[in-house]
Amino acid sequence: MTTHDTAEQLASYRRTIDNLDSALLCILAERFRCTEQVGRLKAEQAMPAIDNERERRQLDRLRNIAIDVGLSQHFVEGLMKMIVGAVVERHREIAAKK
Repeated sequence: MTTHDTAEQLASYRRTIDNLDSALLCILAERFRCTEQVGRLKAEQAMPAIDNERERRQLDRLRNIAIDVGLSQHFVEGLMKMIVGAVVERHREIAAKK
């Protein structure tokens, strides 16, 4: 493979990565729009921001998906804890305004 071919292949991979990053952000934005609605409903019903049982079930489910798709369970758990942490913080903000 020539240097030119390598550069073209690398550029192609990077375009794919850039597209996937954009898609991930769009999916996260949609997820946060949905959890915003959950936060409003919880605030209206005076429900707690955290549902430990739901979080446990979700982490178990996502760990299994991680195995199926070849991702590190540790990575997926850390990622989801970060996402859920942001959601819980937002739910608390919504509840504080009620």
